[in-house]
Amino acid sequence: MIATTPDSAKPAPITRGLAGWMLFDWAAQPFFTVVISFIFGPYFVARLTDDPAYGQAIWGYTLVVSGVAIAILSPILGSLADAAGPRKPWITFFAVIKILSLGFLWFAVPGSALIYPAILLVFASIAAECSIVFNDSMMPRLVAQDQSGRISNMAWGLGYLGGMIVLIFVILFVAADPQTGQTVLGQAPLFGIDAARGEDARITGPIAALWYAVFILPMLLFTPDAPRTQRSRHVIRNGLTELKHTFAGLRQRTGLLRFLIARMIYQDGINAIIVLGGTYAAGLFGWRTLQLGAYGILLNIIAIGACLGAARLDAMIGSKRIIILCLISLIFATVGMISTGPDHTLFFIPLTPPVEGAGLFSSQGERVYLAFSLLVGLTFGPVQASSRSYMARSITVDEAGRYFGIYALTGRATSFLAPAAVATVTLISGSATLGMATLILFLLVGLVILWKTPYPAI
Repeated sequence: MIATTPDSAKPAPITRGLAGWMLFDWAAQPFFTVVISFIFGPYFVARLTDDPAYGQAIWGYTLVVSGVAIAILSPILGSLADAAGPRKPWITFFAVIKILSLGFLWFAVPGSALIYPAILLVFASIAAECSIVFNDSMMPRLVAQDQSGRISNMAWGLGYLGGMIVLIFVILFVAADPQTGQTVLGQAPLFGIDAARGEDARITGPIAALWYAVFILPMLLFTPDAPRTQRSRHVIRNGLTELKHTFAGLRQRTGLLRFLIARMIYQDGINAIIVLGGTYAAGLFGWRTLQLGAYGILLNIIAIGACLGAARLDAMIGSKRIIILCLISLIFATVGMISTGPDHTLFFIPLTPPVEGAGLFSSQGERVYLAFSLLVGLTFGPVQASSRSYMARSITVDEAGRYFGIYALTGRATSFLAPAAVATVTLISGSATLGMATLILFLLVGLVILWKTPYPAI
């Protein structure tokens, strides 16, 4: 039923329905790129409060709350989708929540209480991740198993391209120097943005909401959905029954269970690196919107190329080898990032201290940190896309909803641990560096478990 070796079949044509499905990643990614990782997230940590360590701790606990909620909801919703059939009504429902939550981020002015934007981000994150469950569960119906690695990596790369386009737009035409009030192009920002009031960061919420609303439409209009299978009064009961049987059946599918456990652990570390890498740099080097935007653009350029390369490589060596290579690289990159400061790298190698007003990424510490971060950009896309492909190769079409719900659960079940570890160690030690160091353990443990897991995970 499931091939045990990587396939090398001729690439299948991309239909209108499949293209619409791939555009979901294009539509969804600006929320993660611009809002969570590179613009609003660092703004939340470094500018909404005068204490970056406190801001990082609250940011970490915001991720904890959303992670726990997603972990609880994902497998339940996935099973309900299998029982009911169609996925697109669920995606539409969560799209409304996500769009409204992002729109209200505009009101997160500097000096305001952190609780209000934190609540909005929790709702937006829950809606975004639950939508991904339904979108991912459509893949086995749309994509043959021998094409899953190629299509998954291409869609992931398309998502990074969408995120980068929005990020470039913000950097060139919206973000401005708080002192001069001008963009990097030497012009006044669009929409009358006042950078001194954080409006260049706050507007990323409405921008990401508008982008999502527009580009999710091709999937909703053109991508074929699963047929309705049951009348509504039976859906909840039968969906929960199927979920119970699925969890019980995992004890017999030891390979799949081992993969899900490994993925649960290493994905926690990856999520935290992606979300906290920019905020960590903001506190470490005092980066503002311009520096963080440029940083994000560079990472996304690398990520796009990496995903496109991995789309071909996945068919040659298989998803498992892609994941292992990426995890090893991420461990090395994380060590490099936490061992680098404004005047040192690898903990004790001295670097020339930064000079005030010397320009973008002018100090040696910033450039070394950037080099390690680009290694993260090279790997965090393929490791996630190939994990999705690994899962799709290991299940059947009829069980896709509930198993991708469990897959989302494993990406979130312990997701509170990584940000909670970072936040708690940061608060106790007063050092963001020690907090970030805890992420290496998540990557290492996940790698060890995955090493002897069968591929596909049957």
